[in-house]
This record gives sequence, structure tokens and C-alpha cells, in this order.
Amino acid sequence: MINPETASFALPAVDLSHYLTPGELQQIVERALAEDLGRGDITSDLLVPSAVQATAVFRARRAGVIAGLDVAAAVYRLVDPALRFGAQVTDGTFVTPDQPIASVSGSARSLLRGERVALNFMQRLSGIASLTARYVAAVRGTRARIVDTRKTTPGLRALEKYAVRAGGGHNHRRDLSDMMLVKDNHLVALRQHGLTLPEAIDRARQALPHAIKIEVEVDRVDQIPAALEARVDAILLDNMPPATLREAVALIDGRALTEASGGVNLETVRALAAAGVDLISVGALTHSAPALDIGLDFVWERGDGR
Repeated sequence: MINPETASFALPAVDLSHYLTPGELQQIVERALAEDLGRGDITSDLLVPSAVQATAVFRARRAGVIAGLDVAAAVYRLVDPALRFGAQVTDGTFVTPDQPIASVSGSARSLLRGERVALNFMQRLSGIASLTARYVAAVRGTRARIVDTRKTTPGLRALEKYAVRAGGGHNHRRDLSDMMLVKDNHLVALRQHGLTLPEAIDRARQALPHAIKIEVEVDRVDQIPAALEARVDAILLDNMPPATLREAVALIDGRALTEASGGVNLETVRALAAAGVDLISVGALTHSAPALDIGLDFVWERGDGR
């Protein structure tokens, strides 16, 4: 029997350092700042005196789960190292409307330069965390765990997978090298080459320099025996209704992890979980999550020495 709690579909805690090195995070933030600043913030530079100091407070305008505080801090650190950023909550915290999340103090010009980029990251990542939390709540009490997919924003996958974790979800493979996932098009190519699935998996295992998780996608119950013969770690049950999922889970009988996928939404996810699957992958967590509404409100402290 395969224990889903020990399978490599998750990290043990919400920690951004598991996903990005400081240098990788800096590169992402630098690209975002370059995109937004262009040749400079002409409005702030021409209208706001350089001596003006202020404090800006991030507040949730809707209830949700926060993610991206370290990213916002990195934004302001790169804009102006003299700025002081402080968080009132941690990533993964559920917040209510008008609740303070973090504050940043220092040059008003610098606060304005980083405002949109910091908010874009926090709103996007908090939206993913908030939607993930809704899916996690929907399957609570079942054995199923909510996992993400590779349907992420190009260049932001690590941050978006981090946000899924902040919302209580789990991570599937990071990239194409992280594990083998044999999908329908792979199976078509194998048949054209005259290879059975067990033969192909056996060849792959011999070629791999180290042990790696292997998962096979099926969309019919009669495809399951070949996957079991190949001794795969997980079987992805694609676009199956709950009754078929229950039949598939019974046939697999703990010999591989079971993953439901395809067309999952908040209305259907509970019924899929009740079929007894170990994992439910949801592309919508990252490709369709609405941004969480977060505002940045300025509290002026003093102006040009007066």
C-alpha cells in the first residue's frame, strides 16, 4: 500500500526559501520593477518633494488568505534599501476586510515607486492562496489532498506554487524533470513505436540515474491493469465521474496513489473526493484565481521639514 502522506507531492511548511533562492527572487522582482518603472516615475519625482516621509499600510479589502509578504518586502528593498518594511501577519493567514497586513515607511517617492509592483505580487499570490483554501475546505474530512498543476504564469511558477502551499494545498511536480508523468500523447507515441507501457516504463527506470516518481494518466478503467503491471507510483484518473472513480480506486486497491483530474471546480470537488482518491489536481488554482483586493493606504508623518 502506498501512503499518500509520505509521497513527494508536498513540502512540510510554508517557506519561500523552499521555492526560490534570494537571487532568483531578486531577478523576478527586478524584472517586474523594470517593466513598471520604465525610465522613471515622473509623477512622483516631479510632484513629491524628496524630503517627504510617509508610512503606507497594506490592508485587505476583502477576506482571504495572504501570500507574498516576502515578495513585497523584496520589492521595497530593491526600490530603496532605506525603507522599513514590517509585516503584521504571516503568509497563510486568513484576514478580514480592513485588516492591516503590513506597513512600509520612509521616502514617499520610494513608497510610490514600489506600490504597484508590490500590490501586483501580493494580490496575485493572495488570490491563489485564497482560492486554494476554498478547495481545501471543500474536501475537508476526506482523504483527498488538493494539488496544483503546471498551468502557471510563465516565469512565476515557483511563486504561484508557494501561494498554493500558503493556502493549504500541496504541490505536484515542479517541472518536467521533477517526475515522470506519462500522458495520453505519450501513450499514442508508444503504441506507434510498438512498445507496451510496462516495457517503456522498465526501459525508463533502467536509464534513469536515480529513483524518480512515475505517474501514468488513464481515462478508462480498462487502462489501469497495464499501469499497475508497470508498478507506477501514481495513476492519474482523467475526467472520470465519481462512480467511475470509485470503481478505479477499488481496482487499484492501494497499489498506487490515485489522482483525480480534469474539469474540477468547487461544485464538483467534494463528490470527487468522496470517491476515495488520494489527490485532486486543480489547474484553476493558478490559471483562474481572481486577485485578492488589497489596498495600500498612505499615513503621512511629516512634509519637507515642517
